[in-house]
Amino acid sequence: MKNLKYIAFIACMSLSLPAFAQRGTGKAMTLENLEEWNRITEKSISDDGKWVTCKMEPWIGDPTIKLYNTKGDEVASFCPAEKAAFSSSSKFLVAIKKLGVKEKDSLILHKTKEEKMPMNQLIILPLTGKEEIIDSLRNHQLAESADWIAYQCGRADSTLYLRSLDGTKTFQFPAVTGYGFARKSGNLFYTTTQEAKPGLYTLNPDNGTPVLIKEGSGTFKQTVFNENGDHIAFLYCAEKDSSYKDMQLWLSANNAPAELIAARGNEAFPQGWVVSENGTLQFSKNSARLFFGTAPEPQQKDTTILEENRPNVQVWSWNEPIQYTVQNVNKDKELKRSYRAVYNIADRRLVQLANKELPEIELGDEGNSDIALLYTSQPYALPSMWEGRVRSDYYTVAVDNGERKPLLTADYGRLALSPSGKYAYWYAETDSCWYTVTLASGTKHRLTTPQSFVAWDEENDQPNYPVAYGSAGWTTDDRYLLVYDRYDLWRFDPEAATAPVNLTVNGRKEHISYHLVMFDKEERYIDLSKPQILTGYNETTKGSGYYQSKLSSPAVPKTLLAGNFMLNKPIKAKKADAIVYTSETFEQYPDVRLTNASFKNPVQLTHGDRQQDGLLWGTAELVSWVSLDGTPLQGVVYKPANFDPSRKYPMIVNFYERNSETLYEYRMPEPGRSTVDYHFYNSHDYIIFNPDVRYVDGYPGQSCFNCVMPGVSMMIATGYVDEKAIGAQGHSWGGYQVAYLATRTNLFAAIESGAPVVNMFSAYGGIRWWSGLNRSFQYEHTQSRIGGTPWSAPLQYLENSPLFNTNKVQTPILIMHNDADGHVPWYQGIEYFVALKRLHKTAWLLNYPGSPHWPEKMVDRVDFQKRMFQFFEHYLTGKPMPKWMSEGVKATEQPFELGY
Repeated sequence: MKNLKYIAFIACMSLSLPAFAQRGTGKAMTLENLEEWNRITEKSISDDGKWVTCKMEPWIGDPTIKLYNTKGDEVASFCPAEKAAFSSSSKFLVAIKKLGVKEKDSLILHKTKEEKMPMNQLIILPLTGKEEIIDSLRNHQLAESADWIAYQCGRADSTLYLRSLDGTKTFQFPAVTGYGFARKSGNLFYTTTQEAKPGLYTLNPDNGTPVLIKEGSGTFKQTVFNENGDHIAFLYCAEKDSSYKDMQLWLSANNAPAELIAARGNEAFPQGWVVSENGTLQFSKNSARLFFGTAPEPQQKDTTILEENRPNVQVWSWNEPIQYTVQNVNKDKELKRSYRAVYNIADRRLVQLANKELPEIELGDEGNSDIALLYTSQPYALPSMWEGRVRSDYYTVAVDNGERKPLLTADYGRLALSPSGKYAYWYAETDSCWYTVTLASGTKHRLTTPQSFVAWDEENDQPNYPVAYGSAGWTTDDRYLLVYDRYDLWRFDPEAATAPVNLTVNGRKEHISYHLVMFDKEERYIDLSKPQILTGYNETTKGSGYYQSKLSSPAVPKTLLAGNFMLNKPIKAKKADAIVYTSETFEQYPDVRLTNASFKNPVQLTHGDRQQDGLLWGTAELVSWVSLDGTPLQGVVYKPANFDPSRKYPMIVNFYERNSETLYEYRMPEPGRSTVDYHFYNSHDYIIFNPDVRYVDGYPGQSCFNCVMPGVSMMIATGYVDEKAIGAQGHSWGGYQVAYLATRTNLFAAIESGAPVVNMFSAYGGIRWWSGLNRSFQYEHTQSRIGGTPWSAPLQYLENSPLFNTNKVQTPILIMHNDADGHVPWYQGIEYFVALKRLHKTAWLLNYPGSPHWPEKMVDRVDFQKRMFQFFEHYLTGKPMPKWMSEGVKATEQPFELGY
């Protein structure tokens, strides 16, 4: 099939990007350009909307914090720096100045001891004044709702420094082992081991008088304020070595001496249970309740037996509900598991809410609700290993007295609570319907039917129940639930008393998928009386937009900003009409812009686009064709700068599943861990083709062939692709697919296959070691798409496994698979390489020892990119083989020779 015939019925359509910053002249990118490329990894806006920070960070090198005003002026810059934060008054900026990468590397090479290494510095910048630097910073915390900061300096000094950000008030407290601020005030707690009166103290810095809450030199843990800081709770154990079994729960209100609330042996606890040192303490929103954790007293090892005299064996049982490998991954977490209990402060009553039979709990109304949700999936854990989903039993529990009532049994739904705690709601994948249940009465309400509302993923192509498009949230007082279909936002009565209402009206007609933007993470309700901002994605053009809608009644959303570009989720100032957002295309860097809710007259703040100056920069185009089984398809073609249709270009086919919706994604240049860098290859005169793939259950390999190969033929038919210089590259699921293609066609001159599954029989019984899950569900129900077991569908496992057709491979293969891969078993890569080697096929395998599913260290990622580029350069452009390809790198040479 080296000269694959063009498929006559393929239709090609191309939608070009607007020319944003056409750079037709320049030089090709280097790997050093990728290493040094700055991306925006953090951004924030002050509450008053007058200041914005952005963190510009290279892949290798030092990050820079930049400060901008509303005019777009860069008024301050700190490098290397991180963790920038504005004060609650918007008058100060706090950041951390850190040691530079090169300086740190130099000190390490000179064998500088850890205790001699320079420490971080604390930057305090008055936004209308001069910065202040505090040296040798160990840790710090900025008050969320007041202009106070606390910090500790030096490796040996445990003094806590507390100061107002303007420096007019300062405090020092010796021998501090822990501290923190209340969320909604400047109140501070700290624990100290000072000799005079060790213990836990609180301080209102405005009056400056520390208050001793609990004296003691034991262990304090889990100290937490309520939001306003007038209640504080903590765990305490007088004997430090006994904290695992003798922790006590203490509570103080209004700076009164703390009272003992609960301890070992409390009658509310199950027999043998204790206050857990690992259980999180949490006040209800109204501070009427204190939630904490209990657990059986932890087991202790028998210290009368030497460790080497105790057998070390794992026992895997066929009928244990949870696979042993999952148990092993979760062992530390399970050893620290606690079960939620509550102290009702007004009546001083303790209630155990969760236990081993019903270990999971969801609180309603941020703990204010009288009813909570208990659930367990333990009885159904075994079938989940092949179903890929889990059933659960749900109960309501009365928070005041612990009374339980059954709600749902063996249900696949994942229930959540409405903000006020009146309802539980969920989408049932098994019948594609939305439901609610009134918690007080247990009455179940069916909100949708498959006939009345298309709630499910209309493009689902896995042998599994389709998922929902999700919900936007609830309106005030749980009056309505807002639910998405593929395009529009709908309003539902939670008891199905009235018909649903399409609030956005035109989404399906215009093929625009609307989604509500929730600016405030603490906002629990959607206020229908206020204008709301929506994002919209246009399935036809692949562009996006910002829209405004009041949502109080059905109406076409008002367009604020929309076009052929990709927009991200905007960020709004808490107390001002000021918004930051980014807009991008393949050619346009996603620089940060400042505007208001109208999205008119934006001010560009960052200038990451300047990095493109002097470099050859490609373009992106949408193309269409028809698969071999008649399915209309789309993909994206990325062309080099100065593209000349009369030339013949080498092309790399890179894909995963569906990519066309990312037409306008910038694709930040980087030394990628698993894929070719599109900008880098474009600048070296490569075309990149990324085709969409649509799958048929049971035939993932054939589906890939049916979709990708006519797309490649369409590209060849354009006349500007060199038919003899086409490569393919993919990783993980993409790595599997390119490995499969190598058994079906000789069209490709070279293929890089990263972490591929090549033997679905052995992979079915493999383990995803990062989670401990076995892989059977993946083949029966999810991505691998076989839809059966090896004994129920053996031919599908055989036909879709590249290993069993390795003898047909004529294409040179570069495999990258690492020995610590927690997703795809490393032995899949080994099976592939050994088979190719046995058949004398041209192949190489790259293993980055200790790395997971991809190279993790940046130096390894750069190495991978270099070798992959050399591989494609040889087979697609005729460059000489590097030594590692022509001669290899022997194990004895590996520590000294890279073979570039």
